[in-house]
Amino acid sequence: MSSQAVVSRQPQDWSYAATGDRPAGLPLSLSIYADRSRIRGILNEDAQAAGLRVSVVSDLDALIGGDARPLGDVVLVDCPIADGVTLAALTRLDQRAAQTGAKLIVSTTVEALEDVFGCLDQSGAQILVDPDRADRVIALGHVLAQFPSARLRELSEDERHLLMRLTEQVGQIAGRIERLAPERRAPDAAPASAAKPDRVLSPPQEGGAMRLTKPALPDPRLVRRIIRHRQLRARHFDGQLFGDPAWDMLLDLTAARAEHRRVSVTSLCIASGVPPTTALRWIGQMVEQGQFVRVGDQTDRRRAFIELSDNCADAMARYFVEVGTTAGPI
Repeated sequence: MSSQAVVSRQPQDWSYAATGDRPAGLPLSLSIYADRSRIRGILNEDAQAAGLRVSVVSDLDALIGGDARPLGDVVLVDCPIADGVTLAALTRLDQRAAQTGAKLIVSTTVEALEDVFGCLDQSGAQILVDPDRADRVIALGHVLAQFPSARLRELSEDERHLLMRLTEQVGQIAGRIERLAPERRAPDAAPASAAKPDRVLSPPQEGGAMRLTKPALPDPRLVRRIIRHRQLRARHFDGQLFGDPAWDMLLDLTAARAEHRRVSVTSLCIASGVPPTTALRWIGQMVEQGQFVRVGDQTDRRRAFIELSDNCADAMARYFVEVGTTAGPI
């Protein structure tokens, strides 16, 4: 594999990514690793347009070969094929980024998503799946917003959700303009009759008082029926009218928890009803908020699953008790 020229700079400049002690006016530095020359060119052009200082433009051999060159502030990696050697390099890159504070944006394919996701568990990397140019630009803007600035304040949870919604809408608009392929839809789930979850009461206490304990999760057949009803809307209306990936993923994980079934990241992306790149942004947000938990596969360290946190599972159980078991398509 050939690589483009590497723009060199003094070693001491690289310390800024690790310490955050950046001289005033110095632009963020960015490294690009991609085998496809067209992708390298696009990433380079968009990074410079964003005001970043591109320090390294190279192919994946620079990562696979164990090159110890510094990372820079932002690292873009295009990894459409995930073989064992490449995954090992991604794991090392993830560890280094977590140590230095560098921000990773890694693009891959649906086929390689599970393995790539499993390797990136420490740095909070953004993962893009078969992205177009708009997806890459949005991801770059999302990363740049994470760097500290005296002029910025911490966003509230409501503002963070609003920003996610706006990002999703921008991506949809850009996708329509560029005539993207149709979005992947979640497979139909078989309808099933609803069953009534019961409130759980503890034995009588002294004086005959009954103490209400945590409600059980709803019957998974009820949740699957709700999911089925939500999917049916897209047969009669534009599916983008009802985009709610966070709730669709909550429902899928609730049913899976009640079924004692593990959910892979790819399966959860499909259940979200939005493109994988958008779904991964929401998964990252929900993990950061403590709603979702990332669980590694003990038999294959390259794989990871997504589960509800205990607090989130309790909240979903309380929700289903409160709305009642006769609810229609929630």
